[in-house]
Amino acid sequence: MTMPSPFVMCVIVLLVLAALGLPIGLSMIAASIFYLLAAGLDPGTAAEQILNGLYNSYVLLAVPLFILAADLMNAGSLTDRLLKFCLVLVGRFRGGLGHVNIVSNIIFAGMSGSAIADAVGIGRIIIGMMSRAGRYPVAYAAAITASAAIIGPIIPPSIPMVIYALVSDASIGYLFLGGVVPGLLLGAAFMVMNAVISRRRNYPVEPPVKLRDVPRVTFDAIPALLLPIILLVGIYGGVMTPTEAAAAAAAYALFAATVIYRAMTRRQLHTVLLSSAKATTSVGMLIAGALAFNYVVTAENIPVAVQHFVAGFHLSKTSFLLLVNAILLVLGCLLEGTTILLIIVPIFIPTVKALGIDTVHFGVVAVVNIMIGLLTPPFGLLLFIVANMTRQPLVAIVREAAPFIVAAIAMLALITFIPDTVLWLPRVMGYKG
Repeated sequence: MTMPSPFVMCVIVLLVLAALGLPIGLSMIAASIFYLLAAGLDPGTAAEQILNGLYNSYVLLAVPLFILAADLMNAGSLTDRLLKFCLVLVGRFRGGLGHVNIVSNIIFAGMSGSAIADAVGIGRIIIGMMSRAGRYPVAYAAAITASAAIIGPIIPPSIPMVIYALVSDASIGYLFLGGVVPGLLLGAAFMVMNAVISRRRNYPVEPPVKLRDVPRVTFDAIPALLLPIILLVGIYGGVMTPTEAAAAAAAYALFAATVIYRAMTRRQLHTVLLSSAKATTSVGMLIAGALAFNYVVTAENIPVAVQHFVAGFHLSKTSFLLLVNAILLVLGCLLEGTTILLIIVPIFIPTVKALGIDTVHFGVVAVVNIMIGLLTPPFGLLLFIVANMTRQPLVAIVREAAPFIVAAIAMLALITFIPDTVLWLPRVMGYKG
């Protein structure tokens, strides 16, 4: 009987350990060490790959800093003030609180870069506002909150785009710019869907904010609204790198929460720092596992094999992108997004370059795919988060989220078939791709 190859046994070990409940990062490290032993290689190579990858990737520092910035904003009352400001902007239309939910996520997207941070930070408040006195079904409030949260990592800054830049060598600055138009289009599509559903179900119209209160609400929100402006001007004005901008975002969020709004105590700050450290550790373990496992994938020439396999079908750029979309959408139902970015997406990069597909365009398409995966069962992490917050059955939330998932897939098709929706703004800012 022929023994399976070391790579096949490595994949089996990875799947078994993950199925037994071991965190996926640790599963990848263990499977990589197993491969090195089975292939007669030095098992210390796994540690070497992890250390080299982590210490040579300056861009990775942006991840914990954006996580900290988001946690500081959630704890420092910036979210509350943004919601009141959004209520002034769009609250007076039918289904107004649904529009407030979406617009606040668009604004908050310019600060956190994390869908989970947006869902938890804005979600707890807006779901309570929407479901109070039975104005909206709780399941619908949860569904639109989860759906709107995927806008966050598409509009800059974006933690998934930072990770994609790590595995593809694409420019983070141009990736951030490439996400602006798709993110705004996605927000517009969600607002249209909310307007249609609200009219059909006769959801309430919120009483308009009194004219005399508008200046006060706007003034209160200005410090929070300044953060995305500081980030974008700093990055694209050549003042800061994206990593330095992440540090500036965290510092400004701390300043706004403690000095401007005076809404954070020492105990709260300690809690925020602890929470951010835990989230960073979780992401860091995934990245470490992916660095080790990517060595295995590279040693087995998997990316080259995929490139040759695809070349045999003579696929066009569009056909290849459609195939990748289908693969990533299916995997998004089963795997965590960071895992897909770190393990699956790098396999496609050589083929992307060989076909002449722009890596910025591909990166934005990949990130949008992965964000949709956060909404699709059975994994759908955002669905579980809002279900846990609202104590609603997961099936009810999925049913309410279905129209928004359809809208998101329609926007994914648009940016896939029309690359200029992604590349127009980067080219205006000097991108030559």
